[in-house]
Amino acid sequence: MIKIAKKIFFKYKEVILYLFFGGLTTLISWVTSVLLFYQFNVGNIPSNVISWIISVAFAYATNKTFVFESKSNNILTEMLRFFSARLFSLAIDLLIMKVGVDVFMFNFGATKAVSQIFVIIFNYFASKLFIFKKK
Repeated sequence: MIKIAKKIFFKYKEVILYLFFGGLTTLISWVTSVLLFYQFNVGNIPSNVISWIISVAFAYATNKTFVFESKSNNILTEMLRFFSARLFSLAIDLLIMKVGVDVFMFNFGATKAVSQIFVIIFNYFASKLFIFKKK
């Protein structure tokens, strides 16, 4: 059983690690934004922007090191690409949150959870195809 689990892990290592660290990134983003919104009465958009900054810093470190195992010597270019792609996914997140919470009056936490599904999918493909692509 352990051999099978190891074989599956190494076959799908990148996706498994991305989902694991993406899950942690999402948790950090969601908890931070919900805490700021409900406990500290920070508005919808500011709480999302603050949580984005914190979670993207965590995501860059874990994606570079563990998920895509980047050995790039051009860290500045890599970081710029990463943060640029994440700015685009922030726009997706903010749009979903603005429409869901402020227009349709959906629950903040539930809307954030739905938004994160779209953000995770976009970020994976952006990271794999444009940021940490293997040469």
